[in-house]
Amino acid sequence: MWLYPTRLTILLLLAGAPVALVLGLMRPELWLVAPGWIGFLVACLLIDGLAGANPRSLALETRVPHQIGVGDAFDLMLIAASERGVPRRAEIALAADERLAIGGRLAGEMHAAERAEGKRQALVATLALSASRRGKAVIDTAWIRWRGPLGLVWKQRKFAVDSSIAVVPSLRAVTEEGRRLFQRNSWFGLRQQRIRGEGAEFEALAEYQAGMDRRAIDWNASARHVKLFAKEYRVERDNRVVLAIDAGRTMAEPVGGMPRVDRAVSAALLLAYVGLKMNDRVSLFSFAAKPQAMTPAYMHTQDFPALQRAASLIDYAPVESNFTLALTTLSAQLNRRSLIVLFTEFTDATSADLMIRAAGRLVKKHRLLFVVLKDEELETEERRRPESAADITRSNVAAAMLRDRQLVIARLQRLGADVLEVPADAMTAGVVDAYLGIKREGSL
Repeated sequence: MWLYPTRLTILLLLAGAPVALVLGLMRPELWLVAPGWIGFLVACLLIDGLAGANPRSLALETRVPHQIGVGDAFDLMLIAASERGVPRRAEIALAADERLAIGGRLAGEMHAAERAEGKRQALVATLALSASRRGKAVIDTAWIRWRGPLGLVWKQRKFAVDSSIAVVPSLRAVTEEGRRLFQRNSWFGLRQQRIRGEGAEFEALAEYQAGMDRRAIDWNASARHVKLFAKEYRVERDNRVVLAIDAGRTMAEPVGGMPRVDRAVSAALLLAYVGLKMNDRVSLFSFAAKPQAMTPAYMHTQDFPALQRAASLIDYAPVESNFTLALTTLSAQLNRRSLIVLFTEFTDATSADLMIRAAGRLVKKHRLLFVVLKDEELETEERRRPESAADITRSNVAAAMLRDRQLVIARLQRLGADVLEVPADAMTAGVVDAYLGIKREGSL
């Protein structure tokens, strides 16, 4: 517990000094005013420190969730109760992890409230927080202070909190976006049923109707029956879907307050949930300078927690990604044609050259979908109206980087890979829509 003077005490002390000096110069016998004023303030400080609530009697309780999703909002509740009364308001400061607060410091106000149990008075504060990165977020220490009744003394006490919160990939997108997408696509493959129409596996011949794809007409059967017949196909199931996440240096950079890799993990989890609902075999693969993890291929929604645990272990890596090693390792572990959804980021054609070469070998056997976030910062710099020579330089550099980016996308598309470039907020829905479109095509 600490007691120290407030700003008011210092101002009163400073205000008394010139008054005592003037009185001493005018009437030397009044020199006792200066020490008397100091003694009076000291006495007031002692009275203020002893009066009111005592910090030693406080007991601090913290209520935090054991687990939260990265980027999800949550409330941190702090309750400081005492049997001997509490002040009407107090200030609180917390030493917390950088994941919860920039600079590792949180601050707020506490107000007196009556607790239900025993009608005791307590100081209560609720702080609205969100975690910016995955990992273990620790709240180490808390400090509570308030002024005495006279406002001359700060009463402060330090508490060891030692609370930790596991910051895992957010499932909010999985629950909200998944529900919305399944309602919109409820006609397509959500139950164990035989769906005729688009697909790759032949189902039956049916008389041609207006609106059918003319490419599906079976001319030999139509000639035999002297009427048009078209082939109907069954939508394929039990496809292999690999969610490959680049966890290298460029993916650790934030977009909209959240690292790219965290946005990729959230989108991958939503896609995994949809894929399991579609009875596909879904696995998770992550890499940076070398491959990090490769899960088995799961095909039941009961296995989704295993994918979530694997996704929570994807760490931030301050190194360049080795696409050659990663994609070669992945290709060696796939014994059948698969859909590989690669969440990554590239900035220029030179650094992406090795990635394009590795993708060229992979796309010969598998369906490859690249998912990248739009670089809205570069687009803003390019569109900004220049007001100085520096603005013109920034705009030209941004335009050159965007041209290189589009060149990389064009090269990947010429190889036969699909590229999905979406804004950060539309990433999860865009990935699932692209996956459902590929399923409808039956191109796996």
